[in-house]
Amino acid sequence: MATLSKSKDARLEKLNTARQEAMDQVAKFQTALEAIFRKAADTSRNEIEEGFNKLQNEIRQEKNDVDDTNQILQDADTKIKKAAANKAQRFVCSKIAEKNIKVAEDEEMKQVMIDNRDIGLSFIPNEPLMKYMQSLHGIGEVQIGKKKKQDLYKLISSRDINIKLHSDSSQFWSSGCCLINDHQLLVTDRDNKKLKRVDVQTMKVIDHCSLDGEPKGLCCISEREVAVACGDPNKVQFVSIQDKMIPTRTFDTSHACYGIAVNDDKIYITSGHKKNPSIYVYDLTGTLLRTISKDAVGNCLFSGCSHITFNDSRDKMFLGDYFNSSLVCFDGNENYQSTITDSDLRCVDGVCTDGRGNIFVVSRYSNALVQYNEDGTKIGDILKDNDGLQQPSSVSFHQGLNRIFVTMLDSNVMKMYDLE
Repeated sequence: MATLSKSKDARLEKLNTARQEAMDQVAKFQTALEAIFRKAADTSRNEIEEGFNKLQNEIRQEKNDVDDTNQILQDADTKIKKAAANKAQRFVCSKIAEKNIKVAEDEEMKQVMIDNRDIGLSFIPNEPLMKYMQSLHGIGEVQIGKKKKQDLYKLISSRDINIKLHSDSSQFWSSGCCLINDHQLLVTDRDNKKLKRVDVQTMKVIDHCSLDGEPKGLCCISEREVAVACGDPNKVQFVSIQDKMIPTRTFDTSHACYGIAVNDDKIYITSGHKKNPSIYVYDLTGTLLRTISKDAVGNCLFSGCSHITFNDSRDKMFLGDYFNSSLVCFDGNENYQSTITDSDLRCVDGVCTDGRGNIFVVSRYSNALVQYNEDGTKIGDILKDNDGLQQPSSVSFHQGLNRIFVTMLDSNVMKMYDLE
C-alpha cells in the first residue's frame, strides 16, 4: 500500500503539472487572440484616420475656394471705387464685377449644398461578431483524462468479430464502420444491403436494418441519427439509431457515393474508386453546395476518393486516395494543402482520427495500419501484413478503450485490436 500511495502522489504531481501547462496554453492562446483583435481594431482606426484625412482635405479645399471667391469680390469692389471718377473705366469694372458676382453666387450655391450634406464619418460595430463572442463557452476544448499522443501505438491483442447473420444470403462485405457511442459500433454490409449494430463489449451483432441501396461509408449526424452513403441506387440514407435502427429520409445524388463525413452542418461525400473522382459537399437537406476535385490551376487533386475524415479540432480534412496510394490533406476551408505518399501505402481506403492528434490509415493491398500526426508526419506502422489484416477497407477508433476496429472485404469477420 505504501508503494501505491507513492504512485498516487506521483499522479497528483503530474496532474498539477498538467494543470499549469494547460493554464499556460490558455494564456498563450488568449495573448494570440488579443493580438488578432488589436490588429483588427488598429485596422478600423486606420480606416477612420484615412477617411478623416480625406474629408479634412476636401473641406479645406472647399474653404480655400470660398476664400478665393471672397477675395475676387473684394478686389472687384476696390477697383470700382478707384474708377469712380472715370466713367469708361467704371463701366468696365462694373461688367467684370457682375461676372465675378455670378461666379460667386454659383460657388456659394455649390458650397451651401456641400455643407448640407452629412460629413459621413462613423463606425458601425460588428454585431454578429459580438453575438458570436458572447455565445462562446470558452476559447478552446478542455480535455479531461486524455492528451495528445505523439508516439506510436503498440499492439497488445487482437480478436475477430463475426458479423455474419443467419439471415444473410451473401458473404459479409463491408467498406464502412463508425462508433456511435462508447458501447456500440455500426458496420455496413454491402452485399446483404444491411446496416449492423455491434456491441463492442460482447462483440456481437445486436441489431440490424435492411436498406434499399448498397451501403458503403457512414458517419454520425447526431446521437440519434447516422447518414449512410449508398450505391445502386446512388443516394444518402439517413437512419435513426435509437432503440431500433429505422431508415428515415433520403436524398438522391447524380454521382457514385463511397466515403462520407459531416462537419459544420455540411455532408462530404466521396465518389469512390470511379472516373472523375470528386468530393461533393451538401447541406443537411441534400442541396449540393460545391464540388472539390481540382486545385487552383485546374490540376486533379486525387485519382480515387476513398474514405474521408476531419481532425479533432475540425480544421483539417483528410482523404484516402485509392489509386495514388496517398493521403490528401486539406485545411478547414477545403483548401488543398499536401499529399502524403509512403511505400507502406498501397491503395489507401479507410481513414479515421484517434481524438489525440493522430490519423489512422488502412492500406488495402499492403494490409497495414499506419499512424500519422495531423501535420502529415508518419509516426509508424501499427499493424503490418502479418497482424491478420486482409484487404482492410475501413477503420474506427474507440478513445476510451484504446481499441481500433477494422473491416475487411469479402470476410465474415472484422478485426478488433487493443492498443497502448
